[in-house]
Amino acid sequence: MTSRPVPIARPATGFAFPVRVYWEDTDAGGIVFYANYLKFMERARTEWLRALGIGQHALKQDTGCMFVVTDTSLRYLQPARLDDELLVTAHLEQSGRASLTIGQQVLAGTDPTRTDSSTVLCEGRIRISWVNAETMKPARIPPTLLEALK
Repeated sequence: MTSRPVPIARPATGFAFPVRVYWEDTDAGGIVFYANYLKFMERARTEWLRALGIGQHALKQDTGCMFVVTDTSLRYLQPARLDDELLVTAHLEQSGRASLTIGQQVLAGTDPTRTDSSTVLCEGRIRISWVNAETMKPARIPPTLLEALK
């Protein structure tokens, strides 16, 4: 029986989410394919919001708006490999009226008490914008949502 990883909220350093590298995440050499780090980061951001009581589907239904990724910047420092256990972090770096910049790291290991001393494999900044779900035009992020993220 396998258990689903449980998100780990870490108030001092943001949020951390454990991920294991599966065969489907790697290239022919058993190294994580570069684009899959974005998938790991997306999962961590989604689980971060869930841990704060914010469901993206409900948010869209209630407000008519949603977050979309508008910019990414990643730096690859060391490879992750097949079957590695990783910890993916997320924290709010910057907030504006219609966008947020989220800082993220992919760390070796899954011990949430050691994120300061863990090996950083990949780090990135992801900009997400709040848009009207129908028109895709920018909208103002609700103040209650901004407050929950801080």
